[in-house]
Parts: sequence; structure tokens; C-alpha cells
Amino acid sequence: MALLSFVIYIPLQIAFIPLAILGFLLVGYKQIIVSKRLGVSQTAIEILNGRWTMHAFGIRGDDSCVKLAAALPNTSVFGLWLALFPLWLKFKISGQLFLYPRIPDVGTEGIADFVVARTLYFDQVIGRLIGEMEQFVVMGAGYDTRAYGGFLREGVAFFELDQTIVQQHKREALSDAGINSEHVRFVSVDFSKEDAFDRLIEADFDRSKKTLFLWEGVTLYLSESKVRKTIQDVRDHAPAGSILLADIYADRFINLYKGSAAKKTLDYTNEGLGFSLSFATDYEQTLQEFIKPESMTVGETYFLGSTDEKGPFMVVAELKC
Repeated sequence: MALLSFVIYIPLQIAFIPLAILGFLLVGYKQIIVSKRLGVSQTAIEILNGRWTMHAFGIRGDDSCVKLAAALPNTSVFGLWLALFPLWLKFKISGQLFLYPRIPDVGTEGIADFVVARTLYFDQVIGRLIGEMEQFVVMGAGYDTRAYGGFLREGVAFFELDQTIVQQHKREALSDAGINSEHVRFVSVDFSKEDAFDRLIEADFDRSKKTLFLWEGVTLYLSESKVRKTIQDVRDHAPAGSILLADIYADRFINLYKGSAAKKTLDYTNEGLGFSLSFATDYEQTLQEFIKPESMTVGETYFLGSTDEKGPFMVVAELKC
């Protein structure tokens, strides 16, 4: 079947080149231009599109993501299919992933793998911990759909924290998609003017309950002082046994994006990059030294791209209160 899949894929992919270009343009227009008009993050849509692709290619089941994508005005499922259909058909015939998306071995991840790998690594740690928790807080939730699928647990209170305009847009799309969100407490916060934990407590967040905080895809847009302040706030507002899951990026990742065409897109949508750490050498020690002053300890970690001679480009880290 692998040979047959190539025989079908190659001419189909060639024939699909004009349609694939149209698909990429349509997705890009929706992701960048429409998101800008709506006042929401285009990078959040990039992650949603990646997870939609993971679902389509059997890497990660996420029905809520698929439904949400179909209801959002700032992405195009049609465009995604135009761009990916030949690869998807090859996958369905052979049962094997080819080129994109792929599941890399730990440490061998490339920049192109980061959405798939990062999502899977976060999922693995969440799956291990969620049964021990009483509260689950998604900070900077964007279009994340973990609160609407396989991580639902009886007795766990779910909170999503984000800017007002983002949450209004997401809640409308959830409703349009027919996704039940009654169990989620949406906490809208103006990060420049309000204390996030004051707003959480107003929404019945219980400081005495063990809590899993998910902080995915946020630190790279902040200053070091704001990253440290958030870590300190988690430590000060949650009991022992609580966990902060976060991703932290290497200098080389930030510099790569600052020196590429992607910077123009990020500048256009007001999503400038900021904080990073030097993971070129002794990357595990670097992470330990960064966390140590905050009186937290490092648990499970995934250093993406660690086999590269330049060192990993990011880490998914479990930080223990």
C-alpha cells in the first residue's frame, strides 16, 4: 500500500499545486487579516490549524477543535483541505505519515514540528496529572479546546483566562459550533490593568485546592519580569502539589523569528516576541537556575531539538509548587 500511495500521491500533488497555493493564501488571509480586524491573536489560529491537522491525520483526536475551526471566521477549513488533501489521501491509503505532519522522536524535533510536538508533550503531562487535581486553569487560553474533550473529569473545576475580546469571540464560536461550555468559568482580564488572580478569585477560584495551570504559548511574548511575576503569582495563590505547565523558548528560536518574514506578521498583529533563555549549552542547568529563585522545582521536561548542535529551541516544563 505504501508504493500505491506514492503512485497516487505524486501526480495528484503536482496537479494540486495551484489549489494548494490557493488554500495557503485563503488560510493566511483568514488567519492574519481577519484576525487583525477582529482584534484577536493570529498565532492562536495557527495553533488551532495545527491541531485540526493533527486530528485529520490521526495523530490526536480533538472533535471540539474540528467543530470550533468550522465555526470561526478567521480560519478556513476549506483552505486547509486544499493545502493538505494529497498528503491526507496518501496517509489514508498507506496508514503512514509523510513529510507533514509527523511525530518526531524526542529531541529530534525541528521548528516545523513544534506545534505537533509541543501539543503532544503538554497532553502527556496533563493526562498524567489531571486526575490528581481539583482545578484546571488555562492561562491565555486562546482557542484551546482541552476543556471540552478528553481531559474532562468529574470534580475538576475548569477556568479559562484571556482578554475580553478574545473570550467573547471564542464563546460566540463555541455556541455556533454547538460545543457545551457551561462547565467552564471564563475569566476575562485586561492584563495591563488588572491582576489575573484577583479576577480568578472573583470567579470562585479556590486557593486551597490543588490546581493545574496550563501556560502554553505565552512566555515568548512577555518580558522576563512579567514571566517571573506570573510564576510567583501561581506559587503564592496555589497550595503545595499544584503544577504550572509552561513552555519556555531558546534565544535561537526568538532570534530566528525576529530575523524572518514572520516578524512582519507578528508586528502587524501586535504580537512582538520577548523573553527567552540561552539553551546553547547546559540547557537543563539553565532552566533549573531560572526557576530556583521562584521557590519552585522542575519536574518532567521535554527539550525540543536537544540533539541539535545548537541546543534545544524550546522546553515544555512541569513546574511544581
